[in-house]
Amino acid sequence: MTSTPVQPPVRAQAPAPARMPAPAAAPVAAPAPRRVFSAFQASGRLTLGNYLGAILPAVRLQDEAACVYAVADLHALTVRHDPAHLRARTREVATLLLASGLDRSPLYLQSRVPAHTELSYLMESTAHDGEMRRMIQFKEKSAAQEEVRLSLLTYPALMAADILLHRADLVPVGEDQRQHLELTRDLALRFNRRYGETFVVPEAVHPETAARVMDLAVPTAKMSKSAVSEAGTVYLLDPPADIRRKIMRAVTDSGSGVRHDPAAKPGVSNLLVILAACSGRPVASLSYGSYGALKKDTAEAVIEALTPVRERFAVLSADPAELDRLLAAAAARVIEETSGLMAAARRAIGLG
Repeated sequence: MTSTPVQPPVRAQAPAPARMPAPAAAPVAAPAPRRVFSAFQASGRLTLGNYLGAILPAVRLQDEAACVYAVADLHALTVRHDPAHLRARTREVATLLLASGLDRSPLYLQSRVPAHTELSYLMESTAHDGEMRRMIQFKEKSAAQEEVRLSLLTYPALMAADILLHRADLVPVGEDQRQHLELTRDLALRFNRRYGETFVVPEAVHPETAARVMDLAVPTAKMSKSAVSEAGTVYLLDPPADIRRKIMRAVTDSGSGVRHDPAAKPGVSNLLVILAACSGRPVASLSYGSYGALKKDTAEAVIEALTPVRERFAVLSADPAELDRLLAAAAARVIEETSGLMAAARRAIGLG
């Protein structure tokens, strides 16, 4: 008799484990915006050169960086001055900056934030006498003065404090301030090495959109607030008739060709740069057959560009209490935001 083989029992298969969804990738944090600080001196009236070369680039920077701006009224104390005139000029500069579009970032008066002067002394205590005396601006300005204030010598320490107080990554500077920024970097590095990492070491930035505007009467010299003659300087609050007159009388060059050639034709080149900056058109796209036509279009472009600034300035000036409120609120915000940095600097150097 044959036996039937016994089949092994069939084991029920366990259900396959459910496939877990892959963990979602952690969201990548957006990089923090770069921090930018810039200060505008309260000495003299703001010019078209200040507007095209520094103010407009600062306005545009607000779209891509965390910006803080100040009116550097303490810097005006480095030379002989009239107190009432300084107060009036400081308010005028602050109002013009707001009117120009620096109203989306803190804009405050430097003297309303005591940390500027405190940190300036810490920078003086980090700097060396020789460094200060090698500053080109000190040499030039002191040579022209009978009585040289000590604050003129130590001014770069205050400028360094202005920048380092805000942990600024980027600082817009012109060629005349390049040496001061290098000193700021040196002081920050020296302080960090001696007392511990405290300050951000800033970098210079030169906005590509900045225009270098020259004096209309002396086109080989930069348009300046402190020019001896006003004939070649357009001020932001000049009425249209004055703007038109100054530009129509601008020095041009020998020959009749209109082309951008700063070395051979500085006067014409300056007008082309101004027209391009005010109209938003590239210099290369501008073509003229006569100096007269170029001057006429340049004058109208400048008037059109500055009219909204003058109108906004008039509105702000009509409400001084609101201007005071805006400046006070910005100063309070800066005092709060920089308190941590000042506490760290005091601890690092051995105070408190």
